[in-house]
Amino acid sequence: MIKVGIGQDSHRFEEKPSGKPLVLGGLIIPRHKALDGNSDADVVLHALTNAISSVTGVNILGKIADDMCKSGITDSKAYVKEALKYMNRMTVSHVAISIECKTPKLFDHIPLMKKSVADLLSISPDSVGITATSGEGLTAFGQGLGIQAFCILTVLCTPESV
Repeated sequence: MIKVGIGQDSHRFEEKPSGKPLVLGGLIIPRHKALDGNSDADVVLHALTNAISSVTGVNILGKIADDMCKSGITDSKAYVKEALKYMNRMTVSHVAISIECKTPKLFDHIPLMKKSVADLLSISPDSVGITATSGEGLTAFGQGLGIQAFCILTVLCTPESV
């Protein structure tokens, strides 16, 4: 059996620089202002976490992630790992991620983002698709106010996992 999950997340850019870096897909993107959020505000990994939650039925972003954040865990990789704990014999087959932003330009970062996401999910980078668009400036993200990400996750289930 196959299940498909979908996740989304968005954050605006910080108005006042806090000194934290911009993090996308677990990578630090240099020379760019950070996204505003209690955690590292990694919209790519937040969308992935939400996609996993849509398959497992256990919402991580919200109370669980808030509690982790309050205890000092602000790296979004930890939220993905927490979500994966509920996969119950399901295995990730493929993940597709779409990012919308005017800046930064992400083309050169996508190969390393794919590897970062693949490593987190214990899959091949060939099973991770990441695209980026400016959205032609039609949304707040395409106008440079923040970044939005969508994620579609495909998982294979054993009979015991459903």
